[in-house]
Amino acid sequence: MAFVAQTDAAQHVQPFTFNASRNFIGALFLTGVIAWRKRTGADKQPIERGGTGYTKRMLLVGGIACGAVLFVASYLQQTGITSYPPDAAVSGRSGFITALYMVMVAVIGLFIGKKPHPLVFVAVGVALVGMWFLCVPNGIDNIYFGDVLVFLCAIGYAVHIIVIDRYTHVDGVRLSRVQLLTSGVLSLVGMFIFEQPEWGLVLAAAIPILYAGICSDGIAYTFQIIAQQTTDPTVASILMSLESVFAALGGWLILSEALTPVELFGCALVFAAVMLAQMPDFIENARQKRASNSISATR
Repeated sequence: MAFVAQTDAAQHVQPFTFNASRNFIGALFLTGVIAWRKRTGADKQPIERGGTGYTKRMLLVGGIACGAVLFVASYLQQTGITSYPPDAAVSGRSGFITALYMVMVAVIGLFIGKKPHPLVFVAVGVALVGMWFLCVPNGIDNIYFGDVLVFLCAIGYAVHIIVIDRYTHVDGVRLSRVQLLTSGVLSLVGMFIFEQPEWGLVLAAAIPILYAGICSDGIAYTFQIIAQQTTDPTVASILMSLESVFAALGGWLILSEALTPVELFGCALVFAAVMLAQMPDFIENARQKRASNSISATR
């Protein structure tokens, strides 16, 4: 649903202003979460080799790296959303083009020595066909300039997934807060240099900004980091692409963006790809369970 909020906010504020606002709200929300964890004793930050100094250093480096990539990707995405014509189904279209990052993760993974299960590539192919039906049902000539920007954003989010995978050994909530602060500061600089923010318009977009800041930045990005601690990045990216389906549905329900039968067929294909992507883990878990049961039976 974040794409619906972004589409709505694009009618009031420019990209840097929107991203700076949502990032700082997300960071503030996570500060409250961290304080709550400390108070309840749920805050158990891992101590890596080299002690707490090493952990804090890696947290800072990782957060800045993730935040810098997030800044570029989110700016391209919001600029693309802003540049679409009024008659485009912006939420669904941008949502599914952004979901191309799952393909980019698999491709980038090949160059850095990661070999996904063959079924993952089949799932990627199915997802691509589904996104074709959703994004270009009337032919390649209907691609907008916004499509190009959002496609570039998909590459950025793929890099973001890979970078996060390098820092899964540090506390996910703290890492997410540092990345949001980094992206927020960079967006703030861009806002004052390239834009002329009008605070009345920011207030007019308060609801979508709050939603994007808390639900998307504060919660979703943090869950993404935590999930990648136990999930292969390619599989994680496909699972997270479910947001694109909800973007299309949200645009239809909330913004009255029409979904044709062909586009609904594309949604079904993406769901099929998500299920297929989970099969290798399901098969492996079932195999391990059978092996464990066999060992227990022989004792």
